[in-house]
Amino acid sequence: MWSQVMEKDNTSFFEVFILVGFSDHPHLELILFVVVLTFYLLTLLGNMTIILLSALDSRLHTPMYFFLANLSFLDMCFTTGSIPQMLYNLWGPDKTISYVGCAIQLYIVLALGGVECVLLAVMAYDRYAAVCKPLHYTVIMHPRLCGQLASVAWLSGFGNSLIMTPQTLMLPRCGHRQVDHFLCEMPALIGMACVDTMTLEALAFALAIFVILAPVILILISYGYIAQTVLRIKSAAGRKKAFNTCSSHLIVVSLFYGTIIYMYLQPANTYSQDQGKFLTLFYTIVTPSVNPLIYTLRNKDVKEAMKKVLGKGNAEA
Repeated sequence: MWSQVMEKDNTSFFEVFILVGFSDHPHLELILFVVVLTFYLLTLLGNMTIILLSALDSRLHTPMYFFLANLSFLDMCFTTGSIPQMLYNLWGPDKTISYVGCAIQLYIVLALGGVECVLLAVMAYDRYAAVCKPLHYTVIMHPRLCGQLASVAWLSGFGNSLIMTPQTLMLPRCGHRQVDHFLCEMPALIGMACVDTMTLEALAFALAIFVILAPVILILISYGYIAQTVLRIKSAAGRKKAFNTCSSHLIVVSLFYGTIIYMYLQPANTYSQDQGKFLTLFYTIVTPSVNPLIYTLRNKDVKEAMKKVLGKGNAEA
């Protein structure tokens, strides 16, 4: 299949693409470089903290924090797959990326975006079990099931990308090398094609139903049952505790899906490149950096685990 990609477009692995990015707004590039670098460092620090806390504190050895650690690892990989190239292009006049680099970036962005969609649905099911089936929670969410659900999330995302990445790269570009974006993302690469892309768009939409819409439906169903259970709780303290259990996840879901649905479930002829760039910038750098903050600030267990770890460090010092 990869040989077909090369033959069909008369290209080679030595070809380069030009990531236009924000070069039409040169006055923004230095500002964006500082903003993107800051968010990237915050993403690495915050998500690494979540992973370490989940591993070091035995109180966090629960299904919720197992999935949260998966989400943190995913966010670190997602940003590392796209942001370093973005910083390089923002810093200087060179806006190029190699064909191989573009293919790898496209695969990573598609794969990890799909993983996050499914993983957020898995986390919603975990919250459903915790709120609606509290007495059977440990039996339902046993370690083997947690591992299987996490595996489904990772395999779904990488399987979707394994189909869509070669199909996108096989599109004839008729010599066009300028990608009107700051990373190799599917809508921008499809927009470079010099042939009718309706078939590929139909395939992308069909896969998006399974990778994006199906998880959204599962999340809505889970929270529908959660809402019914919460409304039946008579004490205000009980309702508040149940709400706090789910609020962090709801915020993360809203931030992530709001941009993803707009990006990937609209027809290509209505796609605005400028809007697409800023929305991609949002879910590429902002969402992964605020996820740890949302879970840390709104979660008592994480804050206590952090105090415990920091306290140990001070004691040893």
